[in-house]
Amino acid sequence: MQKLVRITDTAVPLAIENVDTDQIIPARFLKATNKEGFGNNLFRDWRYQNDGTLNRDFVLNDPTYRGSILVAGTNFGCGSSREHAAWALAGYGFRVVISSFFADIFKGNALNNGLLPVQVSPTFLSALLPQLQKAPDTKITVDVETQTLSVENQALETTFDIDPYKKTCLLHGYDDIDFLLSKKEAIEAFEQQRTYV
Repeated sequence: MQKLVRITDTAVPLAIENVDTDQIIPARFLKATNKEGFGNNLFRDWRYQNDGTLNRDFVLNDPTYRGSILVAGTNFGCGSSREHAAWALAGYGFRVVISSFFADIFKGNALNNGLLPVQVSPTFLSALLPQLQKAPDTKITVDVETQTLSVENQALETTFDIDPYKKTCLLHGYDDIDFLLSKKEAIEAFEQQRTYV
């Protein structure tokens, strides 16, 4: 996985609540068994009209908004447990998703795929979304090491929680296997000093 230590970027405001995994990546696109190509179909039914043309009213199709941070309404990633939702978001280019609530399974899938879900208070989110809509060039800084989120030129700053193990993995770009391999010498030393009966 790619390391995620600190990121400063503009954000895409998706002011929709209860976005479920079928909206993130519709079930008809779940035929592949690797992570490649899912970003092309992120929010497919919202990004495109029935005739295949772009839906100009959807935020991802608005050239005003760009960036590797998605700021969504509350209860993001609810619905089915498909890991493909995290694959699609990461494949599109998002590194961070900010919301006031995430479904637990989505949160775990995101972290397992190098995508950081940052949970903020409803009050913080209700201040952030209008700011981004009003000033699309607003930059957000997310620091994994200090577990802080700040908004450029605004009195908006907060901290966020993250599982210590997943934090280590993000900071080093580890998946679960990489983490184990990073402990290889310690594991071998432990095994050598053990006494077998």
